[in-house]
Amino acid sequence: MLWYKSWLETRWRFLIGLALLVCFAAGAVLSYPQVTKLLVQVPANVDGVLGERIREAAALARSYRGFVWSSWFRQNLTQSATLFAVLLGTASFLSLSGGALFTLSLPVSRRRLVGVRAATGLAELLVLIVVPSLLIPLLSPAIGERYAVGSALIHSACQFLAASVFFGLALLLSTVFGDVWRPLLIALAVAFALAIADLFLPSSAFSLYRLMSGETYFRSGQLPWGGLAAAAAVAASLHAAAIAVFTRKDF
Repeated sequence: MLWYKSWLETRWRFLIGLALLVCFAAGAVLSYPQVTKLLVQVPANVDGVLGERIREAAALARSYRGFVWSSWFRQNLTQSATLFAVLLGTASFLSLSGGALFTLSLPVSRRRLVGVRAATGLAELLVLIVVPSLLIPLLSPAIGERYAVGSALIHSACQFLAASVFFGLALLLSTVFGDVWRPLLIALAVAFALAIADLFLPSSAFSLYRLMSGETYFRSGQLPWGGLAAAAAVAASLHAAAIAVFTRKDF
């Protein structure tokens, strides 16, 4: 019953997100032939951070693997996974509505209530990340290109572990505040602040978004095991904190 209730609470966020990401992934693949035609028009005399980003994106787009990583894993999927991780993690545990009060009256522990809600959301987040990413190697032959399924799965794993940190943050905030808006807005504000900081961090500094995009694997072929383990540990700590706060909450 708890699994079904969690599904009912999150199904529209999940289904809308899945439809959007599938469209984004298909659009990224099918737009590549047009992108290659526009590369000759990229200006080479733009200075500053913006100019550096433009030249880097153009250089990456000269190979299909670089284009997929730059446009999909580093940009579209990273941004979308962050947003939907927050949306799926935001719950209404402390709402005074009839639905929340009914849930609290069920003969189940609060630990299991939060655990099932977290497991459902994480499963949906995993599907949101993996399914559109696997669409890329499936559609690539349609434009005469190839992309390895293994690379798609490895990048998806990086996306999921890093995005689960934002999911855990939203879940924890949902056990602190009695409405859905403050957890949602605070978690999005944190994600935005990290994105701004990422623009000014040196390439050698740790960045959750660079971990999320699988940049180390793309550039060197090696997985950032330390960063992935740290992200998993932080996400697990946030989930444990959410359970601890909720079980000790006095209603």
